[in-house]
Amino acid sequence: MHVTKGIRSAGACAFAAVVGVGGVLAAATAADAADRVRWPMPMSFASTLTALGDTAPWVAEQVDKMSGGTIKLEVFEPGKLVPPLEIFDAVSEGKVESGYAWMGYEQGKVPASALFGARPFGLEPDQYAAWIYFGGGDELLKELYKPHNVHPIFCGTIAPEAAGWFTFEIESLDQVKGLKFRAAGLGGKVMEKVGASVTVLPGGELYQALEKGVLDATEFSLPTVDEQLGFYKVAKFYHLPGWHQPSTSQFLYVNLDAWNGLDEQQQTVLNTACMAGVTHAIAKAEALQGAVLNRFQEEHGVKAVQLPDEVLEALQVASAEVFAEESAKDEMFKKVYESQLAFQKENKGWHSMGYLPRDWPVEPPAK
Repeated sequence: MHVTKGIRSAGACAFAAVVGVGGVLAAATAADAADRVRWPMPMSFASTLTALGDTAPWVAEQVDKMSGGTIKLEVFEPGKLVPPLEIFDAVSEGKVESGYAWMGYEQGKVPASALFGARPFGLEPDQYAAWIYFGGGDELLKELYKPHNVHPIFCGTIAPEAAGWFTFEIESLDQVKGLKFRAAGLGGKVMEKVGASVTVLPGGELYQALEKGVLDATEFSLPTVDEQLGFYKVAKFYHLPGWHQPSTSQFLYVNLDAWNGLDEQQQTVLNTACMAGVTHAIAKAEALQGAVLNRFQEEHGVKAVQLPDEVLEALQVASAEVFAEESAKDEMFKKVYESQLAFQKENKGWHSMGYLPRDWPVEPPAK
């Protein structure tokens, strides 16, 4: 489970000259084999989770094809090689050369990581990709992770999550106080600010926690994933919008020493495959959610409803307080947050005026 990229020595060339054609062929074959890259790639989400977990295997397949089989990323399901919340550590410490995960699980060690994974009231998928590729985001990303011996590559982002599954409808801010709620990342800190009792549980435990009353509500992912996990069976109120994660981004974490051991062509293959992965994930996620949302309501008896403005306004105020507190504690958090906010403000006029209003009818009203 290591980089098997070798260095051809002058001694090998001399040996080939002595042993003749057969030796030359043998040495060339050995050198070609040494130039191949075989890396394990543990994931934080199961590959069965549509648009969230199935992007990594798709990227691995593209890497294999683009490299002519000389670069292979071996996909490992969550927990099969590395626990899903420990991928950053495993890559940083060189236990594995690569891993694929949501960025933010490591916020205890890298506070600004949570801003790259998802920021409450932040950038939507297309805006986020624009900020990463053309707004200075990628440069900040590399700066943030270099001290941890990690080279992260933006490798997937998906449509907004829902605000969550609730066992009762939220009609006022008072109902949030004392709410037993599962949340991860910055959204969890915001929910605590408005009075919720927040816990972090793995996705596999959420159904049972809702069923047994351990939780009153949970956020997890977008409709396709939530349907696969069956939350609609134990919670009948589906609140939107996904204020806490307007986009959810995943990254290919690469050990920096392993990355530096690749040649430029190999690095380009990984970068290009991940850029394709971003496009693939955005398109797939957007394509599937409408049908699932309709199915929740028409077949499963779910009430899908937006949170009241009063609640959203309180959450936005609490979010600003969290950002200010985290910025005061960590300079890189402040730097990344200010960069995202500046891009969002600059882009807002175009985003709101350049596109039709979201409540604009698909077809003109019947006369």
